[in-house]
Amino acid sequence: MHFLQTLLAFAVVLGVLIIVHELGHYLVARWCGVKVLRFSVGMGKVIYSRRFGKDQTEWAVSILPLGGYVKMLDAREGNLSDVSAEDMQREFTRQSVWRRIAIVAAGPLANFLLAILLFAGLYSYGIPEPAPKLRAPAEQSVAHQAGLRGGELVTAVNGEPIQIWNDLRWQMVQAVINKKAVTLDVERAAADPHAGKIMRTVTIPVDSISAEELEGDFLVKLGIDLARPRAILGQVVPDGPAMLAGLQSGDLIVAVNGVAIPDGVAFVDTVRAAPGKMLKIDLLRDGKPLVVNVTPEVADKDGQVFGRIKVEVPMMPDMVLASHGPLAALGKGVQKTWDTSAMTLKMVGKMIVGEVSWKNVTGPITIADYAGQTARIGLISYLSFIAFVSISLGVMNLLPIPVLDGGHLLYYAVEVLTGRPVSERFGAIAQRAGIGILMTLMLVAVFNDINRLIS
Repeated sequence: MHFLQTLLAFAVVLGVLIIVHELGHYLVARWCGVKVLRFSVGMGKVIYSRRFGKDQTEWAVSILPLGGYVKMLDAREGNLSDVSAEDMQREFTRQSVWRRIAIVAAGPLANFLLAILLFAGLYSYGIPEPAPKLRAPAEQSVAHQAGLRGGELVTAVNGEPIQIWNDLRWQMVQAVINKKAVTLDVERAAADPHAGKIMRTVTIPVDSISAEELEGDFLVKLGIDLARPRAILGQVVPDGPAMLAGLQSGDLIVAVNGVAIPDGVAFVDTVRAAPGKMLKIDLLRDGKPLVVNVTPEVADKDGQVFGRIKVEVPMMPDMVLASHGPLAALGKGVQKTWDTSAMTLKMVGKMIVGEVSWKNVTGPITIADYAGQTARIGLISYLSFIAFVSISLGVMNLLPIPVLDGGHLLYYAVEVLTGRPVSERFGAIAQRAGIGILMTLMLVAVFNDINRLIS
């Protein structure tokens, strides 16, 4: 069932992004007066097509789903001796260099516009997100050394106000890439409830984090983690170790083997780390202290042995509804798209110079997997994923690699500077080189995808 969901979610992502990209090319080509012969979703042999409009443009579906194209009337692609003089005025290479630039750039720009609109819609609708409230850091962490003790709410990062946990993580990612320390404005309740809140600023160095660690949970290494509620037990599974030991729903776990338990995550980690070992649990039941001994049963998953006592431990963090008015949402959509594009370019640059591993290159298998995961989480996560992939597609297409839109834009930039187009011979050589680069990138991406699946 999950496989079919993943396949369908991936097909929708791919279809939407290809159609939007090619529509950008198509609409601007028509606006510039260029005759469009075919609009294809997919590459290779056409398996279905219909013709519409005054120009009888062929709208087609082709056999290879990874891509698409807009075929225009172009003197470089065959003999046009049978084309009327009127139509020859609409031939692509006869257009001014600025019109050709607009047509080629329209595809990636359409992907950026889609991302902006998706983000703006999500920000306007309102997204339930975890609040940027911090868990108590480990004593040896840089967060603890900076003075954080847990329970703080982060209100700004490097002077920029934030509302949600993802904003905090995003700012930290950029700090690691730029190799700059992060300044956090935090607030926490005072010990005296009448004293209000205590505001302070702390600086977190990030030089211990490498760019390769950004895919993982690098914040935990710094001592920054999402605050979770106290370890109050939920449903207790009948005949499980917890019920047999006498644990009940509503019990508040205070300590295990004499070690304080600050939250549900700490309790779950303690139980998982003790398969078959008796644990002395100090708890509060209706405000009264109680001691219960429980021995976690031994469980095994994918070769990993761990303990479990079969009881629910709610760990939902504090949530906030991050919503904005239409104009503010649109502004945040533009900012999010710009920031994501800039970070993607920085990562590409660091991969080229060797500062970031090429293991970060992902291909269709990983994209399909993430599409399925986000679709199962919910519509908001799925739409956010589409927006991020759309940005990646736009950025990658603007790279100055022959056969990509960025390569053609490079040719036209040379034409603007020199007053003449690049030679056909140079174009043919560059085309072959570009295909070689793309094939290499695809092989690396597929290799990384397979490694992720089997690791």
